Amino acid sequence: MQVFEEIDLLLSKQTPFVCYVKPNENVWNLLVQQTDEIIDFVGQDGFIFMPFHEGIQIVIPFENNLFSQGNLENLEKKPNENFTSESYQKEVFEDLVTKGVSAIQQGEFDKVVLSRKIVLKEQIAIVETFQNLISTYPTAFRYLFFHPKIGLWMGATPEQLVKINQNQFETVALAGTQLYSENVIWATKEIEEQQFVTDYIVSKVKDKVTQLLVTDAKTVKAGNLLHLKSVISGELNADFIPNDLIKMLHPTPAVCGLPKEQSIDFILKSEGYNRKYYAGFLGEYNKDNQTDLFVNLRCLEVENDVVNIYVGCGITKDSNPKKEFIETENKSMTMRNVLVSKTF
Repeated sequence: MQVFEEIDLLLSKQTPFVCYVKPNENVWNLLVQQTDEIIDFVGQDGFIFMPFHEGIQIVIPFENNLFSQGNLENLEKKPNENFTSESYQKEVFEDLVTKGVSAIQQGEFDKVVLSRKIVLKEQIAIVETFQNLISTYPTAFRYLFFHPKIGLWMGATPEQLVKINQNQFETVALAGTQLYSENVIWATKEIEEQQFVTDYIVSKVKDKVTQLLVTDAKTVKAGNLLHLKSVISGELNADFIPNDLIKMLHPTPAVCGLPKEQSIDFILKSEGYNRKYYAGFLGEYNKDNQTDLFVNLRCLEVENDVVNIYVGCGITKDSNPKKEFIETENKSMTMRNVLVSKTF
Protein backbone atom coordinates (compact mmCIF):
# COMPACT_ATOMS: atom_id res chain seq x y z
CA MET A 1 0.00 0.00 0.00
CA GLN A 2 1.27 3.43 -0.94
CA VAL A 3 1.35 4.96 2.57
CA PHE A 4 3.66 2.24 3.89
CA GLU A 5 6.02 2.69 0.94
CA GLU A 6 6.01 6.42 1.78
CA ILE A 7 6.86 5.66 5.43
CA ASP A 8 9.76 3.48 4.31
CA LEU A 9 11.07 6.34 2.17
CA LEU A 10 10.66 8.91 4.97
CA LEU A 11 12.58 6.68 7.39
CA SER A 12 15.41 6.18 4.88
CA LYS A 13 15.64 9.96 4.40
CA GLN A 14 15.41 10.60 8.19
CA THR A 15 12.44 12.92 7.64
CA PRO A 16 10.25 13.81 10.67
CA PHE A 17 6.68 12.50 10.34
CA VAL A 18 3.78 10.91 12.15
CA CYS A 19 1.33 8.35 10.78
CA TYR A 20 -1.74 7.55 12.87
CA VAL A 21 -5.09 5.77 12.79
CA LYS A 22 -7.84 6.77 15.21
CA PRO A 23 -9.81 4.25 17.30
CA ASN A 24 -12.44 2.29 15.35
CA GLU A 25 -11.46 4.04 12.13
CA ASN A 26 -10.02 2.72 8.89
CA VAL A 27 -8.35 5.94 7.74
CA TRP A 28 -4.60 6.56 7.88
CA ASN A 29 -3.34 10.09 8.51
CA LEU A 30 0.19 11.10 7.50
CA LEU A 31 1.77 14.41 8.52
CA VAL A 32 5.27 15.08 7.15
CA GLN A 33 7.49 17.90 8.41
CA GLN A 34 9.35 19.84 5.73
CA THR A 35 12.46 20.47 7.86
CA ASP A 36 14.32 18.37 10.42
CA GLU A 37 14.29 21.02 13.15
CA ILE A 38 12.66 20.37 16.51
CA ILE A 39 9.64 22.63 16.82
CA ASP A 40 8.65 23.34 20.42
CA PHE A 41 4.93 23.30 21.15
CA VAL A 42 3.63 26.73 22.20
CA GLY A 43 -0.01 26.34 21.19
CA GLN A 44 0.29 25.84 17.40
CA ASP A 45 -2.25 23.73 15.55
CA GLY A 46 -0.58 20.42 14.87
CA PHE A 47 0.24 16.89 16.01
CA ILE A 48 1.78 17.12 19.46
CA PHE A 49 4.07 14.62 21.19
CA MET A 50 4.51 15.29 24.90
CA PRO A 51 6.78 13.73 27.54
CA PHE A 52 5.63 12.27 30.85
CA HIS A 53 7.40 14.86 32.97
CA GLU A 54 10.29 16.88 31.62
CA GLY A 55 11.62 16.88 28.09
CA ILE A 56 11.08 18.38 24.67
CA GLN A 57 7.44 19.16 23.89
CA ILE A 58 7.28 18.55 20.16
CA VAL A 59 4.76 19.62 17.56
CA ILE A 60 4.57 18.92 13.86
CA PRO A 61 2.42 21.89 12.73
CA PHE A 62 -0.34 21.37 10.19
CA GLU A 63 0.57 24.68 8.57
CA ASN A 64 3.34 24.58 5.94
CA ASN A 65 3.68 20.80 6.16
CA LEU A 66 2.27 17.93 4.08
CA PHE A 67 -0.88 16.24 5.41
CA SER A 68 -2.55 13.34 3.60
CA GLN A 69 -5.19 10.72 4.33
CA GLY A 70 -6.42 7.50 2.81
CA ASN A 71 -8.38 4.34 3.48
CA LEU A 72 -6.64 1.27 4.80
CA GLU A 73 -7.03 -1.86 2.75
CA ASN A 74 -6.95 -5.35 4.24
CA LEU A 75 -3.63 -5.74 5.99
CA GLU A 76 -2.14 -9.19 6.19
CA LYS A 77 -0.67 -9.91 9.59
CA LYS A 78 3.01 -10.71 9.29
CA PRO A 79 4.49 -13.51 11.46
CA ASN A 80 5.67 -12.01 14.72
CA GLU A 81 8.68 -12.85 16.90
CA ASN A 82 8.55 -13.22 20.67
CA PHE A 83 11.96 -11.83 21.57
CA THR A 84 13.43 -12.53 25.00
CA SER A 85 14.23 -9.77 27.47
CA GLU A 86 16.64 -9.35 30.37
CA SER A 87 15.86 -11.84 33.16
CA TYR A 88 16.83 -9.82 36.23
CA GLN A 89 13.94 -7.36 35.84
CA LYS A 90 11.47 -9.42 37.87
CA GLU A 91 13.26 -8.96 41.20
CA VAL A 92 14.01 -5.31 40.52
CA PHE A 93 10.38 -4.48 39.73
CA GLU A 94 8.96 -6.50 42.64
CA ASP A 95 11.33 -4.64 45.00
CA LEU A 96 10.09 -1.35 43.53
CA VAL A 97 6.45 -2.34 44.10
CA THR A 98 7.24 -3.40 47.70
CA LYS A 99 8.81 0.01 48.25
CA GLY A 100 5.71 1.69 46.78
CA VAL A 101 3.28 -0.30 48.97
CA SER A 102 5.37 0.58 52.02
CA ALA A 103 5.25 4.29 51.16
CA ILE A 104 1.45 4.08 50.78
CA GLN A 105 1.12 2.33 54.15
CA GLN A 106 3.22 5.10 55.70
CA GLY A 107 0.80 7.70 54.32
CA GLU A 108 3.06 9.27 51.67
CA PHE A 109 0.34 8.91 48.99
CA ASP A 110 -2.79 6.83 48.24
CA LYS A 111 -1.72 5.37 44.89
CA VAL A 112 1.38 5.31 42.69
CA VAL A 113 1.82 4.03 39.15
CA LEU A 114 5.13 2.23 38.76
CA SER A 115 6.67 1.17 35.48
CA ARG A 116 9.62 -0.51 33.86
CA LYS A 117 11.41 -0.56 30.54
CA ILE A 118 11.74 -3.97 28.88
CA VAL A 119 14.81 -4.01 26.64
CA LEU A 120 14.77 -6.39 23.68
CA LYS A 121 18.16 -6.63 22.02
CA GLU A 122 16.73 -7.15 18.57
CA GLN A 123 16.13 -5.13 15.43
CA ILE A 124 12.58 -4.99 14.14
CA ALA A 125 11.08 -4.33 10.71
CA ILE A 126 9.45 -0.96 11.42
CA VAL A 127 6.82 -0.84 8.67
CA GLU A 128 5.73 -4.49 9.01
CA THR A 129 5.48 -4.14 12.81
CA PHE A 130 3.37 -0.98 12.39
CA GLN A 131 1.10 -2.80 9.92
CA ASN A 132 0.61 -5.57 12.48
CA LEU A 133 -0.13 -2.97 15.15
CA ILE A 134 -2.82 -1.30 13.03
CA SER A 135 -4.59 -4.54 12.11
CA THR A 136 -4.34 -6.17 15.56
CA TYR A 137 -5.77 -3.32 17.69
CA PRO A 138 -8.67 -1.70 15.80
CA THR A 139 -10.16 -0.03 18.92
CA ALA A 140 -6.90 1.70 19.94
CA PHE A 141 -5.21 4.92 18.80
CA ARG A 142 -2.37 3.56 16.66
CA TYR A 143 0.62 5.67 15.69
CA LEU A 144 4.19 5.73 14.38
CA PHE A 145 6.15 8.89 15.24
CA PHE A 146 9.65 9.62 14.00
CA HIS A 147 12.01 12.54 14.42
CA PRO A 148 15.76 12.08 13.80
CA LYS A 149 16.59 14.16 16.88
CA ILE A 150 14.06 12.41 19.14
CA GLY A 151 13.83 8.86 17.86
CA LEU A 152 11.13 6.44 16.75
CA TRP A 153 8.07 5.54 18.82
CA MET A 154 4.98 3.52 18.03
CA GLY A 155 2.02 2.36 20.07
CA ALA A 156 -1.60 1.28 20.34
CA THR A 157 -3.04 3.16 23.28
CA PRO A 158 -6.50 2.41 24.70
CA GLU A 159 -6.69 5.63 26.73
CA GLN A 160 -8.04 9.00 25.62
CA LEU A 161 -6.59 11.96 27.51
CA VAL A 162 -9.21 14.40 26.27
CA LYS A 163 -11.39 15.18 23.27
CA ILE A 164 -12.47 18.80 22.79
CA ASN A 165 -14.90 20.07 20.16
CA GLN A 166 -15.55 23.82 20.45
CA ASN A 167 -16.46 24.05 24.17
CA GLN A 168 -17.56 20.42 24.61
CA PHE A 169 -15.06 18.03 26.17
CA GLU A 170 -14.84 14.33 26.95
CA THR A 171 -12.22 12.39 28.89
CA VAL A 172 -12.00 8.93 30.44
CA ALA A 173 -10.96 7.41 33.75
CA LEU A 174 -9.29 4.13 32.81
CA ALA A 175 -7.71 1.85 35.42
CA GLY A 176 -7.66 -1.73 36.65
CA THR A 177 -6.32 -4.52 34.47
CA GLN A 178 -6.90 -8.23 34.00
CA LEU A 179 -6.48 -10.73 31.20
CA TYR A 180 -9.50 -11.10 28.94
CA SER A 181 -12.05 -13.71 29.99
CA GLU A 182 -15.80 -14.19 29.58
CA ASN A 183 -16.44 -14.16 33.32
CA VAL A 184 -15.13 -10.87 34.65
CA ILE A 185 -14.81 -10.31 38.38
CA TRP A 186 -13.15 -7.10 39.56
CA ALA A 187 -11.34 -7.12 42.89
CA THR A 188 -11.78 -4.32 45.43
CA LYS A 189 -8.24 -3.12 44.68
CA GLU A 190 -9.05 -2.61 40.98
CA ILE A 191 -12.42 -0.96 41.60
CA GLU A 192 -10.80 1.38 44.12
CA GLU A 193 -7.97 2.17 41.72
CA GLN A 194 -10.40 3.16 38.97
CA GLN A 195 -12.48 5.27 41.38
CA PHE A 196 -9.34 7.17 42.43
CA VAL A 197 -8.86 8.27 38.82
CA THR A 198 -12.53 9.22 38.33
CA ASP A 199 -12.68 11.24 41.57
CA TYR A 200 -9.46 13.08 40.74
CA ILE A 201 -10.61 14.16 37.28
CA VAL A 202 -14.03 15.25 38.58
CA SER A 203 -12.42 17.27 41.40
CA LYS A 204 -10.19 19.06 38.89
CA VAL A 205 -12.85 20.02 36.34
CA LYS A 206 -16.09 20.42 38.32
CA ASP A 207 -15.65 24.17 38.98
CA LYS A 208 -14.55 24.88 35.41
CA VAL A 209 -17.38 23.21 33.51
CA THR A 210 -21.14 22.94 33.31
CA GLN A 211 -23.41 19.96 32.59
CA LEU A 212 -20.83 17.52 33.99
CA LEU A 213 -21.71 13.89 33.30
CA VAL A 214 -19.93 10.82 34.71
CA THR A 215 -20.87 7.33 33.53
CA ASP A 216 -20.70 4.24 35.71
CA ALA A 217 -17.50 2.20 35.34
CA LYS A 218 -17.80 -0.39 32.58
CA THR A 219 -15.50 -3.20 31.47
CA VAL A 220 -13.73 -2.50 28.18
CA LYS A 221 -11.43 -4.71 26.11
CA ALA A 222 -8.00 -3.54 24.88
CA GLY A 223 -6.09 -6.24 23.02
CA ASN A 224 -5.96 -9.29 25.30
CA LEU A 225 -6.65 -7.16 28.40
CA LEU A 226 -9.70 -5.80 30.21
CA HIS A 227 -9.93 -2.45 32.00
CA LEU A 228 -12.52 -0.46 33.94
CA LYS A 229 -13.56 2.77 32.25
CA SER A 230 -15.79 5.74 33.04
CA VAL A 231 -16.52 8.56 30.59
CA ILE A 232 -16.50 12.12 31.96
CA SER A 233 -17.92 14.88 29.79
CA GLY A 234 -19.23 18.42 29.98
CA GLU A 235 -19.10 21.97 28.64
CA LEU A 236 -16.12 24.23 29.30
CA ASN A 237 -16.81 27.60 30.90
CA ALA A 238 -16.08 30.58 28.65
CA ASP A 239 -12.89 31.53 30.57
CA PHE A 240 -11.49 27.96 30.60
CA ILE A 241 -9.50 27.28 27.43
CA PRO A 242 -8.57 23.83 26.09
CA ASN A 243 -4.88 24.16 26.98
CA ASP A 244 -5.81 24.85 30.63
CA LEU A 245 -7.84 21.63 30.70
CA ILE A 246 -4.97 19.61 29.18
CA LYS A 247 -2.46 20.96 31.70
CA MET A 248 -4.87 20.20 34.51
CA LEU A 249 -5.45 16.60 33.40
CA HIS A 250 -1.87 15.56 32.57
CA PRO A 251 -0.51 13.47 34.10
CA THR A 252 -3.67 11.77 35.34
CA PRO A 253 -3.59 9.40 38.35
CA ALA A 254 -3.79 6.57 35.79
CA VAL A 255 -0.11 7.19 34.93
CA CYS A 256 1.35 8.70 38.11
CA GLY A 257 -0.86 8.32 41.21
CA LEU A 258 -2.50 10.37 43.95
CA PRO A 259 -1.78 12.90 45.30
CA LYS A 260 -0.11 13.87 42.04
CA GLU A 261 2.99 15.75 43.25
CA GLN A 262 3.97 13.19 45.90
CA SER A 263 3.53 10.23 43.55
CA ILE A 264 5.50 11.90 40.73
CA ASP A 265 8.30 12.67 43.19
CA PHE A 266 8.41 8.99 44.22
CA ILE A 267 8.44 7.85 40.58
CA LEU A 268 11.30 10.17 39.63
CA LYS A 269 13.38 9.10 42.64
CA SER A 270 12.61 5.37 42.61
CA GLU A 271 11.98 4.01 39.10
CA GLY A 272 15.61 4.28 38.10
CA TYR A 273 15.07 5.23 34.44
CA ASN A 274 13.64 8.06 32.33
CA ARG A 275 10.13 7.43 30.99
CA LYS A 276 10.71 9.98 28.20
CA TYR A 277 7.45 9.97 26.17
CA TYR A 278 5.94 6.88 27.80
CA ALA A 279 2.88 7.99 29.83
CA GLY A 280 3.03 11.37 28.12
CA PHE A 281 0.37 12.24 25.55
CA LEU A 282 0.00 12.75 21.82
CA GLY A 283 -2.48 13.55 19.08
CA GLU A 284 -4.18 16.30 17.12
CA TYR A 285 -4.24 19.74 18.72
CA ASN A 286 -6.84 22.16 17.34
CA LYS A 287 -7.32 20.49 13.97
CA ASP A 288 -10.46 22.00 12.43
CA ASN A 289 -11.31 23.42 15.91
CA GLN A 290 -11.08 19.98 17.48
CA THR A 291 -8.48 18.48 19.81
CA ASP A 292 -8.09 14.71 20.07
CA LEU A 293 -5.37 13.57 22.50
CA PHE A 294 -4.34 10.16 23.87
CA VAL A 295 -2.14 8.97 26.73
CA ASN A 296 1.00 7.28 25.40
CA LEU A 297 0.53 3.77 26.78
CA ARG A 298 1.20 0.32 25.20
CA CYS A 299 4.13 1.77 23.32
CA LEU A 300 7.67 1.03 22.27
CA GLU A 301 10.75 3.00 21.34
CA VAL A 302 13.36 1.89 18.81
CA GLU A 303 16.73 3.02 20.17
CA ASN A 304 19.81 2.13 18.12
CA ASP A 305 19.78 -1.69 17.90
CA VAL A 306 17.31 -2.37 20.72
CA VAL A 307 13.56 -2.13 21.27
CA ASN A 308 12.32 -0.61 24.53
CA ILE A 309 8.81 -1.63 25.59
CA TYR A 310 7.31 0.49 28.38
CA VAL A 311 4.79 -0.98 30.83
CA GLY A 312 3.40 -0.03 34.24
CA CYS A 313 0.64 -0.68 36.75
CA GLY A 314 -1.24 1.09 39.51
CA ILE A 315 -0.08 0.32 43.04
CA THR A 316 -2.37 0.63 46.07
CA LYS A 317 -2.08 -0.56 49.67
CA ASP A 318 -3.43 -3.99 48.61
CA SER A 319 -0.96 -4.58 45.75
CA ASN A 320 0.92 -7.86 45.52
CA PRO A 321 4.40 -7.40 43.94
CA LYS A 322 4.35 -10.76 42.14
CA LYS A 323 0.90 -10.11 40.65
CA GLU A 324 1.91 -6.60 39.60
CA PHE A 325 4.95 -7.96 37.74
CA ILE A 326 2.68 -10.44 35.93
CA GLU A 327 0.38 -7.54 35.01
CA THR A 328 3.30 -5.70 33.37
CA GLU A 329 4.23 -8.90 31.50
CA ASN A 330 0.64 -9.18 30.24
CA LYS A 331 0.66 -5.53 29.14
CA SER A 332 3.96 -6.01 27.32
CA MET A 333 2.30 -8.62 25.11
CA THR A 334 0.34 -5.84 23.36
CA MET A 335 3.59 -4.81 21.70
CA ARG A 336 5.41 -8.16 21.75
CA ASN A 337 2.55 -9.75 19.78
CA VAL A 338 3.13 -7.51 16.74
CA LEU A 339 6.95 -7.42 16.46
CA VAL A 340 8.40 -8.51 13.15
CA SER A 341 12.10 -9.32 12.97
CA LYS A 342 14.23 -7.30 10.58
CA THR A 343 15.71 -9.34 7.75
CA PHE A 344 19.08 -8.42 6.31
